[in-house]
Amino acid sequence: MDRKVEAALGKGVMLVAMPTLLDPNFRQTVVLLCEYGPQGAMGLVLNRPTTVPLSTIYPEAAERYGREEPVFVGGPVQTDALMILYQGQSIPTAHRVSGDVHITGDLHRLQTLQGPVGSDREIRFYLGYAGWAPGQLEMELRAGAWRLLPWDPKIVFQEDPLRIWPHLMQTLGQEWAVYAEMPPDPRLN
Repeated sequence: MDRKVEAALGKGVMLVAMPTLLDPNFRQTVVLLCEYGPQGAMGLVLNRPTTVPLSTIYPEAAERYGREEPVFVGGPVQTDALMILYQGQSIPTAHRVSGDVHITGDLHRLQTLQGPVGSDREIRFYLGYAGWAPGQLEMELRAGAWRLLPWDPKIVFQEDPLRIWPHLMQTLGQEWAVYAEMPPDPRLN
């Protein structure tokens, strides 16, 4: 594997699904890599909001953060597991992703924070996550399934998550910009 790609892999990297990636779990997705090491990799799909409101699944979280927002599909692994991505101070059960962005599954501990977590750009709730066995992600990178980009909190917590993938495709250059407006199902062309 190219050493540049290996060096770029790590926590906080965004994986942008290339148009050739047809797996329905990852087609036109952007994944924030939250863990990476010899045991494999774990991340959250940033641009798959559901139609299920947060209050339906976690009424106490919707009440605490004072807003109604959708829960996101974090990936195809353990789709009943709550994952919370937030920007702010760390708590004992959280893992730092990059900068002041953390991931936790501990809603009760998160609610004890005195900090500013709570605006619609500082916290997202996910069910499930994306996971790769050791060497699997590297194999997918060699096959051209993903493009690596450095994380950007403005993208991670973007107001319109459905625009993340098209926006990043446009930033990859002229040859990829044409794919920015393609439908999720190529048969709809």
